[in-house]
Amino acid sequence: MVNIIWFILLIIGITYSIISGNTKILNDEILLSAKSAFNLILTMMEVTVLWTGILNIAEKSNLLKKFSNLINPLLSKLFPKIKKGDKALDYISSNVAANMLGLGSAATPFGLKAMKELQGLNNKKDEASDEMITFLVLNTSGVTIIPTTVIALRLAHNSSNPSGIILTSLIATSLASIAGLTLDYLIRRKHK
Repeated sequence: MVNIIWFILLIIGITYSIISGNTKILNDEILLSAKSAFNLILTMMEVTVLWTGILNIAEKSNLLKKFSNLINPLLSKLFPKIKKGDKALDYISSNVAANMLGLGSAATPFGLKAMKELQGLNNKKDEASDEMITFLVLNTSGVTIIPTTVIALRLAHNSSNPSGIILTSLIATSLASIAGLTLDYLIRRKHK
């Protein structure tokens, strides 16, 4: 639906520019937008490559495994049906670690692997299991300690204090995680 709205707005803008004789402005804005988008992609790529590399090093050095062991007591409570030491918990904890660093793009591969493992544990293959739903809630609302992507965007747009978003991000994502997981728990209890 949103795609349709954006498409309609784009067509209206282009049509208005042509009718009002502002095609030069339209052409200039298209070229400037393309350049701006390309520069933004380059900025984001630098941050993503850096943190993805750090996460790969952490994975190869077993740092993610140590982090997994550290948060396993919490994950065991959130995912009681998953056995301790299961590969799904390792992928979930890696996803949580990447999300804590504000790296949604680096967290995605771990999230996909976690969902694949959770699907393997799922008895009803045509329905999402409770664990899959809880993981989706946790992944979507995940607590972000260092919002690196947002900091990079603020830096790219010449913010006077790019890291000024850290506290508000931590508060917002913490509240979203608590609310989402609480609602997930209450709905699951109601249906049992």
